[in-house]
Parts: sequence; structure tokens; C-alpha cells
Amino acid sequence: MSDASPPLTLLSQREIEAKIVAPLLRAVRAELGDEKTRELVRGVIGELARQSGAELAKWLGSETLEAFAPILDRWSEGGALEIELVEKSADRLEFNVTRCRYAEMYRALGLAELGASLSCQRDFALVQGFNPAIRLTRTQTIMEGAAFCDFRFRAPEGSTRPESDLPGPTPGTA
Repeated sequence: MSDASPPLTLLSQREIEAKIVAPLLRAVRAELGDEKTRELVRGVIGELARQSGAELAKWLGSETLEAFAPILDRWSEGGALEIELVEKSADRLEFNVTRCRYAEMYRALGLAELGASLSCQRDFALVQGFNPAIRLTRTQTIMEGAAFCDFRFRAPEGSTRPESDLPGPTPGTA
């Protein structure tokens, strides 16, 4: 019998983070106001996600969209996301999220107004850090009240850096 505990799902990790950061964000919002607080959160979370994307590319040894696609399994662990796959190929990854327990969790914690900054915007920065040539387009999110999130990743041909240019030593998932 192993004493090792199973790794946290991303949903559990985000909930722990949100419970810690929520009181701090409320205090910052009282001092700086909504817009300045959102700007601050977007900057910090974005940089953390970019670093995680770069670490993920290094850990995978590849920054192709095909190498990136399995990250959906990590994002969805424990039923965190319900995903409807639209297209998956070497240069396209398209899917809709039809249920987002991240959004449900942020609402339950009273952080609905900051949920997009704490969670959704990570996706763009993660991809930028993973491979700046890959483009993510998303026109709506459940977090912001839509019926589903529409993720559309595109990778142009020849969109990888030489392996020696891949940064970071450890896996990351934003």
C-alpha cells in the first residue's frame, strides 16, 4: 500500500487557490476598485500561465498542437469540464465546453466577477507560453454567462521552435 496521495485535480487546486486569494482580492478591490483589481489579477495570472505553458512545452519536448491536445484530459479531471470535440487534427483543435465546474465553483465562492480573470484568461497565456505561433480564438465563455465556451486552436505549418529553444525544466498546466 502506497503512502503517496493522489495528485490534486486542477479544479481542486483552483478551489484551494480561490479560497486563499478571495479575501485578499476583496481587500484589494476595496482599495483599488474593480477595474484596477481585474487588471492586476490578469497580469499576475497571465504571467504564471505563460510560464506554465513554456514549462509544458519543455516537459513534452514538443510545442505542437498535437502534443498540446492531451492537456484537455488534465483540464477535465474529476468532471471539471464537459467537452464536445468539434475537430482534432495536426493544425486544429476545436471543442466546446458545455459544462464548466470551474465557473460553478467561482460562483459558489462569490467570485463570479473575477472568475474570468482567475481562470479563463489563463488559456490564452498558457498557449502563448507553450507556442506563440498557436492561436486560440474564443468568443464566449460559460463563466461570462454564455451557454458554452467555444475553443478554437490553430497552428500554422512550421510553427515550432528548435527543441534547444524550448524553455523550462518541469511540466506545467497553468
